[in-house]
Amino acid sequence: MTSYLLAGGGTAGHVNPLLALADLIRAEEPDARIVVLGTREGLEARLVPERGYELVHIERLPFPRRPDLAALRFPARFARAVRRVRALIRERGIDAVVGFGGYASAPAYRAGAREGVPVVIHEANAKPGMANRLGARSTPYVGVTFPGTPIRSARVTGMPLRPEITGLDRAALRAPAREHFGLDPERRTLLVTGGSLGARAINRGVSGSAAEIVAAGIQVLHIWGGLTEVEDPGVAGYEVMPYCDRMDLALAACDLAVSRAGSTTVSELAGLGIPSVLVPYGHGNGEQRFNAASVVEAGGALLVEDAELTPAWVRGALIPLIADDARLADMSERARGAGALDGTERLLSMVREALAARLSRRRPG
Repeated sequence: MTSYLLAGGGTAGHVNPLLALADLIRAEEPDARIVVLGTREGLEARLVPERGYELVHIERLPFPRRPDLAALRFPARFARAVRRVRALIRERGIDAVVGFGGYASAPAYRAGAREGVPVVIHEANAKPGMANRLGARSTPYVGVTFPGTPIRSARVTGMPLRPEITGLDRAALRAPAREHFGLDPERRTLLVTGGSLGARAINRGVSGSAAEIVAAGIQVLHIWGGLTEVEDPGVAGYEVMPYCDRMDLALAACDLAVSRAGSTTVSELAGLGIPSVLVPYGHGNGEQRFNAASVVEAGGALLVEDAELTPAWVRGALIPLIADDARLADMSERARGAGALDGTERLLSMVREALAARLSRRRPG
């Protein structure tokens, strides 16, 4: 029986791949023990117990960005967190540490290395976070979602994705998926989403042209997210909803997607061969632009800035694109060529490689 410590959290980009790997381990190794290390503040606090995994809490420890009192206190707090995780590794007989970035990962990487336990890192974004960059200095087992990710020992594994996505038969589900959302099963469909937090530019830019889009024979499923509310334009064939708990059906229903360029979203769209218009989030460290790069360069997606999402762009670019069967088919093939749906399996293979290497080192010469 193998015991795994999976570390990460904070955002969906860290939690979802962690849960995808946990689910695959549980399916293939029913007797495996899985412990998740996370914080009380992140999404993992809700999502991990809901999925049936044990969550051990650790203090939220942001890396200091400037010399202040928090920076002075950080070394002692970090050392205390590492000691706690080392004790957890010993108490639970942990065989491998797998981290996905975020606050919980950095002490887990250090603790695993100190205890001589294999450490495997997965980096979801094309622009790696600090915890993973530092952790990669002490392990050769680093999986990345996107080629060209600048992190030591990187090997492209792709994004671990949930089975609802990897097993999705879009062709078979297209008509029932559209009916699920109250859409015409035979009508061309545009999916618009800004992710769980919404995207003001996407919401306003597309919904403001609702009448023109529908008049062109296109129906829309617009999932606006939680923070940037969009007014329902009141146009038949333009369905607006705040959240969607069946994104697999939303992806099955659409012919084209307009979306932010989070790593999971880009990976799902590309892996499923869905043509897309990707609108990178303009703040933060610019990671979404890098996430989109490979599928855009392959021709499977267009990159559009927030400021470009105007009624003129909808008329001149978006409506002609979704009406062009040949172009959508070509983009679909190009997207699929740039994506992959086996990221979970490939990451688990890396974990098993790390475990096998540890066993071989233990055997007498």
